[in-house]
Amino acid sequence: MKLYTSHRAPNPRRVLWVMAEKGIEDVEIVELDLLSGAHYQPEYRNKVGAPHVPALELDDETTISESIAIARYLEALHPEPNLFGNDPREQAVIEMWMRRCEIYLANPMMMGVRFSHPALAALEAPQPEVAQYNLGSAEKFMKTLDRRLAEREFIADRFSIADIVALVGLEFGRLIKYRPPAEFENLARWMEACKTRPASKAGA
Repeated sequence: MKLYTSHRAPNPRRVLWVMAEKGIEDVEIVELDLLSGAHYQPEYRNKVGAPHVPALELDDETTISESIAIARYLEALHPEPNLFGNDPREQAVIEMWMRRCEIYLANPMMMGVRFSHPALAALEAPQPEVAQYNLGSAEKFMKTLDRRLAEREFIADRFSIADIVALVGLEFGRLIKYRPPAEFENLARWMEACKTRPASKAGA
């Protein structure tokens, strides 16, 4: 298998983290230069169907894009350690929080960085107002997470894909020197707990 990725891009980091948690080492890593438009080249777009990273090309040339779809596929092949839930109830709870973290935290953080980082102007013209709006939206959900994390170590009771999605989204803000508000002490404690995991260094 081949994983098409790009250094420092947040969505590929999710997959690399999942692979590290599971000890998956038999996947060839293919680095793409997004700033030069490598993901827009016809060969790549025809393979993937869209100019997105990451993408996982299987041995039969089936190509899967979207980080969560890839992570689910890898979980099916390598069930342990489990990241998506062991029974219907836990699967639903993890899915719920993973989706919330993606929609209300990771995506706004990505937009905040994308529309404000000077180097990313090669991809899209800076729009400071859009960036600030998205960062503000992300902080609203950080408040929700801070309350939840007051009574549990990880977002969905134990470490899961929800934590990976949330932390990768937050840490992408480092590109613009963003730090969550200091008042979110539970969030800060959780971030440190996630970052102590050896697998968190994958793709960072």
